[in-house]
Amino acid sequence: MSDQKRTQQHPDSDLYPEATGLATATVKAHSTEHSLKLYAGWFCPFVQRAWMVLEEKNIPYQYIEVNPYHKPASLLSLNPRGLVPTLAYNNQPLYESTVLCEFLEDAFPSHAPALRPADPYTRARARIWTDFVGSRIIPAYHRFLQYQPARDGPEGLSAARAEFLGFLKEWTKATDPAGPWFLGGEFSLVDVALAPWAVRLWVFDYFKGGLGIPEEGEGGEDEAVWARWRKWSKAVEERKSVKETMSEREHYLPIYQRYADDVAQSEMAKASRAGRGVP
Repeated sequence: MSDQKRTQQHPDSDLYPEATGLATATVKAHSTEHSLKLYAGWFCPFVQRAWMVLEEKNIPYQYIEVNPYHKPASLLSLNPRGLVPTLAYNNQPLYESTVLCEFLEDAFPSHAPALRPADPYTRARARIWTDFVGSRIIPAYHRFLQYQPARDGPEGLSAARAEFLGFLKEWTKATDPAGPWFLGGEFSLVDVALAPWAVRLWVFDYFKGGLGIPEEGEGGEDEAVWARWRKWSKAVEERKSVKETMSEREHYLPIYQRYADDVAQSEMAKASRAGRGVP
């Protein structure tokens, strides 16, 4: 690579090139040509949402690994922003993870399980709390992860942690008490919306001195809320579609190190730095 090309390379583009761990077999099983193509980055939680739905519903598709920081022409021809996940459906482009999840439900109604409730009120309520994940929880996740105590003061880290945990509690209080899923006994798109970040909460223990969720029996007045959260998060961690779309932790570490140091240049990192929501 010439010096000129090297200087033009996106600062976040040095990624492990492919999925690892249990996700390896999932990618291999969907490597052949198909009219439904998922342009994906193995590391991306937004990708994991759509990927989980494809796996949950056993929809045939082709997985295409791309580095969105190199923005190959094949991706840009479908999505001018060059972001993942992007779907090509009979050569027609679709993007935005929550839109893709809804689309897959609409386009493949005969593929079980249904991930949206049939009841109109429950379906609308599910959309409210799916939106809450995108408008509240994910931005707070990044404000907490990207906060720099040495630069902005140590007290701010506690505030960022409290804000994030407050949103987790608010979401959890809205769940069905019996569970294990948000709506009760059936896994749905509300669970899909948050699951990729729930299985990435380890980053706060690794980079920020701890997540701060109380241990069992130590939650005080919030003990019931955190008990319900633990029930949901355990179910998420054990869900087949979650496990089989995750790679080995060691390959996530360099990516989240950049977020934890607040030097990442992804669209999400830049939006968080500028005080904006999910881009």
